[in-house]
Amino acid sequence: MTHAPLALSPLAVSLGDPAGIGPELIAEAWARRDTAQLPAFLVTGGASLLRAAAASRGIDLPIETIADSREAAGVFPRALPVLGTNDGDWAPGTPGLDGARLALASLDAATQLAVSQRTAALVTGPIAKARLAEVGFAHPGQTEYVAAACGVTAQDAVMMLAGPQLRAVPLTVHVALADVPRLLTCDLIVRRARVVAAALERDFGLARPRLALAGLNPHAGEDGKFGDEEARIIAPAVERLRADGIDVTGPQPADALFTPRGRARFDVALAMYHDQALIPLKALDFDNGVNVTLGLPIVRTSPDHGTAFDIAGKGLADPGATIAAIRMAGECAARRAAGSEPAGAGINC
Repeated sequence: MTHAPLALSPLAVSLGDPAGIGPELIAEAWARRDTAQLPAFLVTGGASLLRAAAASRGIDLPIETIADSREAAGVFPRALPVLGTNDGDWAPGTPGLDGARLALASLDAATQLAVSQRTAALVTGPIAKARLAEVGFAHPGQTEYVAAACGVTAQDAVMMLAGPQLRAVPLTVHVALADVPRLLTCDLIVRRARVVAAALERDFGLARPRLALAGLNPHAGEDGKFGDEEARIIAPAVERLRADGIDVTGPQPADALFTPRGRARFDVALAMYHDQALIPLKALDFDNGVNVTLGLPIVRTSPDHGTAFDIAGKGLADPGATIAAIRMAGECAARRAAGSEPAGAGINC
């Protein structure tokens, strides 16, 4: 499948942790901008760091430092635009506090560009949450940080993982598995499913998205034999969503939901906990998975992988997810700009 370049404002891309694979994959994405037909993007900070990271992959990366995001579109065909002078040493695989500060400054700058509509969308590089916490980052992750910057409550910022073969949403995210039954409520499911359905129409062009809700327990509880959450919480949520006119099925046994035949019946799977969503997504689309935040006034994506400090600087990291995150952000932003005219039900944004 080919992708036409997009005529819209440049995207803002944050560095991620400079000791991880983020900078080298951003450089790789720019180097492949023509073959991947990516929209123009700028990076917030890290000019010399990006140049060194690119060299580790054999890329002679031309960089132009810009003072205004409006310069990026003109620069992008010939050089990677870098906004601002924040920079640091490149030390692959050796995270530190200076690198965390640079990552946070880059994230803040990129987020503010998108929130103020000076860029069309936000793409965030992978961070090390523990390191950021040491320099004052008070959020569980970048999703919550971006939501707060947008004035959106954490409940209404929904994480969706999307790849060529699957879209999946974990309804509870970074919590202990033992806490999931307590946190899972009918209201939570309904609230987040409504956000998902609206976002798939607006940003992904699906005229009537098909949602599938996984069960929490083995065999979706098997009529109460393995738990009552399906009958007590999930089934009532399904009925409320159907009353809203949303095309939703469930609760379905999770062990069959992600088979090829099962995936053909829905556009997005809503899972009850983190790994129920992420394991199948990473098994199917690890090198092309994108983390999309739904329910925001801006478009925000991120590659669905971590910092991978162990392979940083070794030329081993696959750029597929970074390229996919940039492309998906551009496509979703273009749909918003065009008024989100509904399209077909293909899996790609």
